[in-house]
Amino acid sequence: MAYIMYLLLFGLVLGLVAVASNPSPYFGALGLVMVAGMGCGVLVGHGGSFLSLILFLIYLGGMLVVFAYSAALAAEPYPEGWGSWPVLGMAVLYLMGVVMGFGLFWGGWYEESWVCVDELGEFSVLRGDVGGVALMYSSGGGLLIVGAWVLLLTLFVVLELTRGLSRGALRAI
Repeated sequence: MAYIMYLLLFGLVLGLVAVASNPSPYFGALGLVMVAGMGCGVLVGHGGSFLSLILFLIYLGGMLVVFAYSAALAAEPYPEGWGSWPVLGMAVLYLMGVVMGFGLFWGGWYEESWVCVDELGEFSVLRGDVGGVALMYSSGGGLLIVGAWVLLLTLFVVLELTRGLSRGALRAI
């Protein structure tokens, strides 16, 4: 199980580097989907299977909307991919930063500290993630509304940032 967690965490870091180093919304959205999948896999490894499924479905639905809008507004004739030299240089720079951070925190991380949410499952009636989801909807209703407004604001910010100097699909003819 530890090797699968290492693989998922390695894919999560590679996906984050792919998102951070790519200026094109086409490939950035693909990197975000990869990051969402790997992050939900890490959650499943720690026992949060229901929460990771809901997070993955909601996140993919939101990413589909943001990708459709940003692809329509930032219609690039030749988008830069991960193989172009400027993007590859930034990816290598970010990976070097990750390796330096890994070297800085090398002594404090242990494999034994990864415990599952259901490790003490014989003492509880419900699973840990199901109780957390019920609490999120009962006590966190206001926070869910604030989160929806923040996501809407983020959508408009992303649309303005990806528009750039050209108007994309909405330019005057």
